[in-house]
Amino acid sequence: MGACKLYTIFQRTEISEPALFGPSDTTKKIENFPEICISTFSDSIIQKFASSDKAERIGELCSANGILPVYKINYRNTAIAFYRSMVGAPACVSCFEEIIAMGAKKFVLFGSCGVLDDDKVKDSVIIPVSAVRDEGASYHYIAPSPEIEADARSVQILERVLTDCGCSYVKGKTWTSDAIYRETLSAIRERRQQGCLAVEMECASMLAVSRYRRIPFIQFLYGADNLSSETWEIRDLMSYGLTNAEKYMVLAFECGLAM
Repeated sequence: MGACKLYTIFQRTEISEPALFGPSDTTKKIENFPEICISTFSDSIIQKFASSDKAERIGELCSANGILPVYKINYRNTAIAFYRSMVGAPACVSCFEEIIAMGAKKFVLFGSCGVLDDDKVKDSVIIPVSAVRDEGASYHYIAPSPEIEADARSVQILERVLTDCGCSYVKGKTWTSDAIYRETLSAIRERRQQGCLAVEMECASMLAVSRYRRIPFIQFLYGADNLSSETWEIRDLMSYGLTNAEKYMVLAFECGLAM
């Protein structure tokens, strides 16, 4: 009897179906859940808006890590949900799946990134037009490929919002990696040669899930630490985006309304 060869998700050309269970089996739909949902990774930003008199707690995401509250706020006469995403593709994707199960129909995500080309990025918001799939979660949702492209319409909406708000931006490729402490000098050089402007941990997976679930999705990035030279520059990485909290949240709200 011949030995059975075990194939991993990275070797399969098609996504196997069906899943044994899904997010709707673990997460209940919430009545009147806002159509638009915003998320970021900074607890400081989320707490700043959650403490507003206009914010209301409407649900929670539960895991062994604890509870993540889900809030609702009214922006320009529209109810918008928001919550803090967990860092890393699998955790971020799990939250996204459960938020969809709660009732979200449109999704905007933003967060910090490591800058790989400081000359091009400078102080601009980064619009990812594609992501290098150097992570694992996306391969469970779409077939293997080196990169995944962002939805063209979502990119156009984000460009229009940033222009209307007077924000400078740059479009380009991002590198989604699972290992923050393994961004080696050789890997950084290779990704820069491929045209990557930034490195982060979620974009490729979130693009894959939004495509699989057919959820309109927008993501933008803001530079934190700098990896474009031989010496790492931490810059404002440890401020977790609080310096420009209102700016980023308003941009996300405006993107949600424009979707």
